[in-house]
Amino acid sequence: MIHHLAASRTGLFGAVIALAFVLIAVSAPVISPFDPIAMDLRSTLSPPMGGGDAVHVFGTDQLGRDIFSRILAGSRITLFVALSAVVVGGLLGVTMGLISGYYGGWTERIVMRGADIQLSIPLMLFALLVIAALGTSMVNLILVLALTGWTRFARVVRSEVLSVREREFVLASRAGGAGNVRLILRHILPNVSTSIIVIATLEFARVVMLESALSFLGMGVPPPAASWGRMLAEGRGYIDNAWWLPTFPGLAVALVVLGVNMLGDSLRDFFDPRLSGRL
Repeated sequence: MIHHLAASRTGLFGAVIALAFVLIAVSAPVISPFDPIAMDLRSTLSPPMGGGDAVHVFGTDQLGRDIFSRILAGSRITLFVALSAVVVGGLLGVTMGLISGYYGGWTERIVMRGADIQLSIPLMLFALLVIAALGTSMVNLILVLALTGWTRFARVVRSEVLSVREREFVLASRAGGAGNVRLILRHILPNVSTSIIVIATLEFARVVMLESALSFLGMGVPPPAASWGRMLAEGRGYIDNAWWLPTFPGLAVALVVLGVNMLGDSLRDFFDPRLSGRL
């Protein structure tokens, strides 16, 4: 897989961007030049590389907070929320997909009809309703984002399981006395793991966009925590005279989504022999 990413320009570009933002998020408290929530009313709306004695690389906002430091802090929040939501949603969706695909019957019908019902509800409307009912907090945000993504894992895994469960090695293990749990965990799950990896990568980019959208609407991580979406919302009113307020957080969101999508497309090509030319 590493050789495939190295040979693919888009995959390598995406991997570099994703790795760079992970390193930024991990080292944000160390490399951040200013306190991301500290206000300095003497340096409000300073342009990039401005600010008098203290140079603000990306400028400051309407409260004098350093934009660069807030983007670094926002990367920790955005990536942590996205990763947590993908893990929780993935665990739920993969479990539902394995159970419904393996057992079939009424179990499959209940899970798939539940997924169909949720997919029929507009994504943003569902997220807004749940956030409005539970309130704004990081835990609630992760829960909402996970609930909006489990259906993708469940539907794909269920379709993969329907094929894998009829293969010879599964039938041989069942004939040898292997129980259902052992068959699912030891034989079926490893054979659908490649699809799970690809879905998780693409789902991560979608969750970043949705988290930024909810934060933009004021339903993300509550202030004073820095969030890219909230920074966009706070800067939209100053776009005429302080273009750097919405520009830099918008670029951060765009770069993360672009990089992860490119990485996901490259992984999909690698794991699918029809696309990678291995057939």
